[in-house]
Amino acid sequence: MKKTQNTPEKTGLHSRNPHRFRYDFEVLLKACPELKSFVFVNEHQTKTIDFSNPEAVKTLNKALLMAHYEIQNWDIPAGYLCPPIPGRADYIHHLADLLAETNNGIIPEGEKIMGLDIGMGANCIYPIIGNYAYGWSFVGTDIDEKALQNCKKIIADNSRLIEAIALQLQTEPRFIFKNIILPEDKFAFTLCNPPFHASPEEAAKSTLRKVNALETTKTAKPVLNFGGQNAELWCKGGELGFITQMIYESVKYPKQCLWFTTLVSKKDNLKNIYKLLNKVGAAEIKTIDMAQGQKISRIVAWTFLSPNQQQDFITHLNS
Repeated sequence: MKKTQNTPEKTGLHSRNPHRFRYDFEVLLKACPELKSFVFVNEHQTKTIDFSNPEAVKTLNKALLMAHYEIQNWDIPAGYLCPPIPGRADYIHHLADLLAETNNGIIPEGEKIMGLDIGMGANCIYPIIGNYAYGWSFVGTDIDEKALQNCKKIIADNSRLIEAIALQLQTEPRFIFKNIILPEDKFAFTLCNPPFHASPEEAAKSTLRKVNALETTKTAKPVLNFGGQNAELWCKGGELGFITQMIYESVKYPKQCLWFTTLVSKKDNLKNIYKLLNKVGAAEIKTIDMAQGQKISRIVAWTFLSPNQQQDFITHLNS
C-alpha cells in the first residue's frame, strides 16, 4: 500500500508490516465487495467501520486477508476470537528478525522453517501470515476441536496452505507442549497469544470495557464483538499461570526448538517470567517490544541453546 498524505504511518508497527498505514478501503472493497455495507464516512471525513459491530470487524478481517494474503472464504464461527490482523502480523515479522539474528542477518525462509502455534483458535491467522510472508510451515494446536475443524476448512479452501499447515488437538488441556512436540520434531520457534484473564468474570468485565470504549451509548451486557471462547480468554492463573506452565514444559524440549516465544500483555508479569526463566536455566532471554495504537505489548523469547548450538540448529534447518 502506497504512503500518501492521507495515510499516516503507524510508526509503532514493524517496518515490513503491510498494515502500517490507514486502511485503504478502495483496495479492500475491490477485494471484498461485501465490506461495502459496513463502511461509512466519519466526522473526520475518513472512511471507517463500526469496530463495535462484530460482523463489520469480521468482514474487515476477511477483506484484509483477501487483499494482502490471497486468502479466500475465510470465516470463523460465532463467538470465536476475531484477531486484530496488524498486531498478529507484527509478531510474525519480529519472529523473522529473531531468526535472522541466528542466521547471519538473513531471514530464513521456506517450508523447512517450522513454527508451532500454541492455541491457534478458529482463525488460523499466524500460520496464514507466516506462510505468505516467509513460506514457513506450521503446526497449529488447540484444545477446542470445533476451532480446529474451522481451521481445517480454511486450509482446504486455500490450496497453498494444505501442505503448509498441520493441525493437532491437545487432548490434555492442562498441558501445552506435552503430546504435541514429538521426538522427531525440530521447531524454529513457538508462538502463543496466551489467555489474558484468570476467570470468566474478569474476561467479561474486560470485554464490557472494550465495548463501552467504542460505543457512544454505554451497555451493561458484553457484546461478542471481540469474540472469544473460554479457553481463548481465560485460564486458571491467567496470563502468568499459562506462561509459567509453558516455561516449565519447555525445559523438557531444549534441543527441539530454537526459540520458545510468547506474547506478554501485562508488563507486571515480566519480573516473575524472567525469574523463572533464569531458574530453569534458559541460555538466552530476549524481550521484543511491540505497539499498536495505544496498546503496548511485548514478545518474550527464550532458548536453551548456546550461540554455537543456535547456529548449528538453523544451519541444519536450512540444509
